[in-house]
Amino acid sequence: MIKLIFLFMILLLLSSCSFKATPNKWQYDSSNAFDSYTKNFLSSNDTLAQENLDMAIKHAKKSADLTTLARIYLGECALNISVGLKDECNSYLSIADLVDDKRVDAYYHFITLQLDKLYIEHLSKNYKLFAMHLSKKEFIKAQHELLNISKDTSKLVAASLIKDSLDSKTREEMIKVASFNGYKKSVIFWLNESKINSTDKNERRKIAKKISILKSN
Repeated sequence: MIKLIFLFMILLLLSSCSFKATPNKWQYDSSNAFDSYTKNFLSSNDTLAQENLDMAIKHAKKSADLTTLARIYLGECALNISVGLKDECNSYLSIADLVDDKRVDAYYHFITLQLDKLYIEHLSKNYKLFAMHLSKKEFIKAQHELLNISKDTSKLVAASLIKDSLDSKTREEMIKVASFNGYKKSVIFWLNESKINSTDKNERRKIAKKISILKSN
């Protein structure tokens, strides 16, 4: 009887293992490549960044489910926006009709400042409160919520969406966040924002000098 029970337990264990879902390798490789792209792009390692992005896209195109590819295209668009580069997310829009994911669509509407309540509901918790305040033009509350965003890259993206409404203290915080991570491209962008918004001639001169040093080889 004991042997029968033991045999049943083994068969049950083997059965559960055989039906256990395993992650897709292409999805894992695509995600890793995009993480590397993010770091290299923001760190101004442009050649490496392009290689990483190409690899992320290549892996994402191994599946008929284009959700991962859509996320990569939106991630690329968001990073461009975060450093002041004009991007209308055309790569994402070219495949949007083939992707049925409300979270992905909500993120597109978020980074392009189409802040309808319907889309905000499907945003990640990381952005939801910030987006709600922004949709109501409650810029002081949005600025406060910005500082509560846990992921640094997400914080930099969100900050770029209200860059014209930030105070000098928050812009300085963005410089610190970018500097801590070694995100040279972000550092230069936020230094330039500080220079534009400063009324102190001496401060503007110092910031301009810093930017010049960072841009030099």
